[in-house]
Amino acid sequence: MERAEAYGFSGAMSGAFLLSCLLFAAVSRRQRGPYMDEVFHVPQAQAYCHGRFLQWDPMITTLPGLYLLSVGVVKPAAWLLGWTGSVVCSVGMLRFINLLFSAGNFYLLYLLLFKIHQKNKAVSGFQRILSALTLAMFPTLYFFTFLYYTDPGSVFFTLFSYLMCLYGNHKTSALLGFCGFMFRQTNIVWTVFCAGNVVAEKLNEAWKIELQKKKDEKISSRKGSFSDLTRTLRFLVEYLISPKNLVTLSALTWPYIVLVTLFFVFVFINGGIVVGDRSSHEACLHFPQLFYFLSFTVFFSFPHLLTPTKIRKFLLSLRKHPVQYSLIAVISLFLIWKFTYVHKYLLADNRHYTFYVWRKVFQRHELVKYLLVPFYIFAGWSFADTLKSKSIFWLLMYFVCLLAVTVPQKLLEFRYFILPFLIYRLNIPFLSLYRQLLELAFYILVNAVTFYLFLNRTFKWENSDEVQRFMW
Repeated sequence: MERAEAYGFSGAMSGAFLLSCLLFAAVSRRQRGPYMDEVFHVPQAQAYCHGRFLQWDPMITTLPGLYLLSVGVVKPAAWLLGWTGSVVCSVGMLRFINLLFSAGNFYLLYLLLFKIHQKNKAVSGFQRILSALTLAMFPTLYFFTFLYYTDPGSVFFTLFSYLMCLYGNHKTSALLGFCGFMFRQTNIVWTVFCAGNVVAEKLNEAWKIELQKKKDEKISSRKGSFSDLTRTLRFLVEYLISPKNLVTLSALTWPYIVLVTLFFVFVFINGGIVVGDRSSHEACLHFPQLFYFLSFTVFFSFPHLLTPTKIRKFLLSLRKHPVQYSLIAVISLFLIWKFTYVHKYLLADNRHYTFYVWRKVFQRHELVKYLLVPFYIFAGWSFADTLKSKSIFWLLMYFVCLLAVTVPQKLLEFRYFILPFLIYRLNIPFLSLYRQLLELAFYILVNAVTFYLFLNRTFKWENSDEVQRFMW
């Protein structure tokens, strides 16, 4: 990092942290007590603060990583600073943990952008800083910086694990992946993703040798053809059934294999992936979740995905391959018809934005969910088009992980899309400075509206005197 870039990054991070502190103070003044899921998380952390480690709220569905880390930070701080009484492990003190995670996420996002795009000499330090700042303010994640939720910590350890993987520190990566798993069980998918990065790199090296043998000029020239896809899949199968290759890959990825094995042992002993209340977190094949994720991504990455150039390229592709797109449309319609699920929380809780998205869009008419298929197809094409610089094996690995982390979820919840979105966004090419600034301005606007609604547009339910607030 050059000196000017270091100063610029320090200034951006300091400014973002100062802004977050001001917002933190505003949220803490308006909402002093636990809100939403905090009514479960805060008492559980406070029980751990008082040494009651065998106490467990059966309504909590995640492992105790957040509470253990909170106690590990707050207790030594209280001892060093001489804090006593209710301030130790208070709601505000516990929420502050996520403010620290948010600063850590900013730094990790910058380091990941630097590592992933280090070969692109056209990217300036200012663009890296701007992109890191934008992603650090990603609205769905940024909002939960100010509440005692698992999301900021979950993202922190997952991004840290990914960074260590990219630098080849796989034992450290797996250890951090375990920490991420302790925050949210589904993060095991991103441990598989890290292992998949290693496998994809080896596959790509072998594939280049294979192509050179056949005197092909470059890998990317073979993408898009069905015959080339079958040839690639045939190579993939042949490579993975070779005992020598399996031994090599196992030697490289054994820390991840150990962690995934521990995960399956946990699932066997626990009787499922969810701890605590399982009645509202049943796994199912909810394939339209992929379509919701693509729509979510287009909304938050419109400067990348929703451009006139991309629309023209998509229409041209549509004209050249009508049979393939017709088949995709038929499959999409079938998946929506047979695999759409509506969680009871989605219909009942009017505090979440998803409640209004579902009511205003999908519940307008029974046919709406089918009429959106052309948009889903464009979103999927545009999404894949921005990742065309990645190898076919990386794409295959990422999409498998994307399906694994979204499809089993019955509840439409934007928080479940945070990590797959960030991984995607980190790996796409940099835009022009104008479009980067447009993306940042859009995030700031969405955050401003979100915090305004949360802080000022309160309401009450008929059967409750508690103040309710709008949120993600």
